[in-house]
Amino acid sequence: MKIKEILLSACALFAMSAAVASPPVYLDESKPLEDRIEDALSRMSLKEKVSLLHAQSKFSAPGVPSLGIPELWTDDGPMGVRPEVLWDEWDQAGWTNDSCTAFPSLTCLAATWNTDMASLYGKSIGEEARYRNKSVLLGPGVNIYRTPLCGRNFEYFGEDPYLASAMAADYVRGVQSNGVAVCVKHFAANNNEANRYTTNSVVSDRALYEIYLPAFKAATVDAGAWSLMGGYNLVNGQHATYNQRLVNDILKGEWQWDGVVISDWGAVHDTKQAVEGGLDMEFGTGTDGLGTKGNQYDNYWMANNYYNGLLDGTYSEDQLNDKVRRVLRLTMRTAMNRNRPWGSINSPEHHAACRKIGEEGVVLLKNDDKTLPILKDRVRRIAVIGENAIKRMTVGGGSSSLKALYEVYPLEGLQARLGNEFDIVYERGYVGDTLTFYNNVWTKQHLDDPRTPEQLTADAVKAAKDADLVLFFGGLNKSDHQDAEGTDRLTLDLPYGQNELIETLAAVNPNIVVVNISGTGVAMPWLDKVKAVIQGWYLGNETGHAMAAILAGDVNPSGKLPYTYYASLDQCGAHKLGEYPGTPRHDPVEGDIIDMHYNDDIFVGYRFTDKNKLKPTFPFGYGLSYTTFDYGKATIDRKKGTADDTFTVSIPVTNTGDREGSEVVQLYIADLKSSLPRPVKELKGFAKVNLAPGQTETVNFTISRDALSYFDDKAHQWVVEPGKFEALVGASSADIRSKVGFEIE
Repeated sequence: MKIKEILLSACALFAMSAAVASPPVYLDESKPLEDRIEDALSRMSLKEKVSLLHAQSKFSAPGVPSLGIPELWTDDGPMGVRPEVLWDEWDQAGWTNDSCTAFPSLTCLAATWNTDMASLYGKSIGEEARYRNKSVLLGPGVNIYRTPLCGRNFEYFGEDPYLASAMAADYVRGVQSNGVAVCVKHFAANNNEANRYTTNSVVSDRALYEIYLPAFKAATVDAGAWSLMGGYNLVNGQHATYNQRLVNDILKGEWQWDGVVISDWGAVHDTKQAVEGGLDMEFGTGTDGLGTKGNQYDNYWMANNYYNGLLDGTYSEDQLNDKVRRVLRLTMRTAMNRNRPWGSINSPEHHAACRKIGEEGVVLLKNDDKTLPILKDRVRRIAVIGENAIKRMTVGGGSSSLKALYEVYPLEGLQARLGNEFDIVYERGYVGDTLTFYNNVWTKQHLDDPRTPEQLTADAVKAAKDADLVLFFGGLNKSDHQDAEGTDRLTLDLPYGQNELIETLAAVNPNIVVVNISGTGVAMPWLDKVKAVIQGWYLGNETGHAMAAILAGDVNPSGKLPYTYYASLDQCGAHKLGEYPGTPRHDPVEGDIIDMHYNDDIFVGYRFTDKNKLKPTFPFGYGLSYTTFDYGKATIDRKKGTADDTFTVSIPVTNTGDREGSEVVQLYIADLKSSLPRPVKELKGFAKVNLAPGQTETVNFTISRDALSYFDDKAHQWVVEPGKFEALVGASSADIRSKVGFEIE
């Protein structure tokens, strides 16, 4: 062969090898995402496509090894990255390096009324999920607080769709800045844990659009969440996880959302309904993966059943490809994103964030005679009473149960901060939950107590008599029928005889402060007999330090309630109107279900108490401070306009006390005359301002069309009617300080 021919042949071989060696488009992150998705899709077999749509273990789904597409790993949130479990079982895997930072409950985050805290929370927990190499964090939960008995309220953002939307959106952005997807849950109208698998939420379109969907839309559309989890419940007769109306018509249709719909674990019951109802990925369907049928995961509804239906023409490949595109999009945004940060776990910054969020979310509900903060000139001896002063709260509650690196209990925090200045004694007072294992996480506590209830009470009374101040740490815990997944509370009352114990203690020492640790509201029949009350939440790792900082006055409380604190269940529309926990019936398609008609419709929380002129124990948006704030006169820059105009409401706020503090200024809108029934007022803006003593700041709110509209379910559109409106500005839904009228022509 001539030299020239040899050279040409060599060049040709080099060119061929280079062509073969060139990476596929789907691996080239410089290419547009949608081009990469189509390239990967074109290289996949039918079997590989179907394999992407169902789990391969408890918390993972397979990739496509032949194409270098990695597995997707999920993990429970939304208040910390859950410890590792065995491949096919719920039992812990026994790792020694899977402890996490336990962040405060999401009700606490909502109580900060501070979107900067939501961003910090999301960024911090996202860093921990990324460090553990998770692609999807299963949270946040954005379901609306419809009843105070819901066992999962502590995982949600409260009763108001505007507040929940604002807080959830910044949480989502924070998490996903780490290249970790959130999985917003539980879509939708999933508002109770009792009968959660069989409850059929019968709800109007208007209530869906105005109350139960806005936070999901804010998370998915506004904040761009990459995945979403369907609920166990049914909505208007069809399973929520693959509900034609919710998933196909609204989420993927009207909202044009491009993410992945993931089933809750075991929420799928039928292949045809799941495929056609818009479900994209199936997890946790009644399997330990080790059944006699071989690989049990292939028997999922979205596995072999789906594959065989594709082969025989029952299902179209176009429909399949839409699901696969979504999963590939999720994978490329997360597990295949080479530019995502490395993350970190249990860092000093995360522990500081935990404490900061906790301190800012604690709500001071009552403070007669300036009992708090604790001052040396008034107090020398403190009696700390109550099980929740010493109980580990980062474990339990269901899927949010965590293996925290550490947890500072309230008593420990008080001893560390005040032990050198005050004489602190502790008494249990009552024995509630003594379990030492939750979800196979050991609490490292032994809470059994040999004393009788009578002796426990007697010992607590003696300590109270001898003290200048009593700090009672009670409330709920994360055991069944309290703040826990899978069960609802059975009553609004405190458990374990706490109401009676508080009354007994108050009778011997009126200087009593009740710190209620819970994720939801409780009845307070003893309220008039105690000097001060704090809503303490579950505050995570730094519980004791955060609580001590509030009680000692190192931090001025600034939290506000994200829900109405009912005096009784009759003040709650879900209970007053008689549809909780629902009515059983047999459905020919779905079997035995429980209809729960949402007769309260759009009148949830303060909307119901306002409408019926009820006085709850504490209203929505309520919270005190160690300082005081004065509101000036609200003004508006345009008193007449059209529906497409924007209006600016301004109000000066002054710190009139002697301490620096933060105030949450709240804007409500009232439609004074409407064709359809509307709430007396609705939250449409808030701002948290920090002020030094004597400082004044003008707070400005922009009122747009969204703040004025209601959803007309007959016309299926949002409507702004001409007429008169009012902008009301105040410190809570029941404490309006100034209002100003305006008109839409």
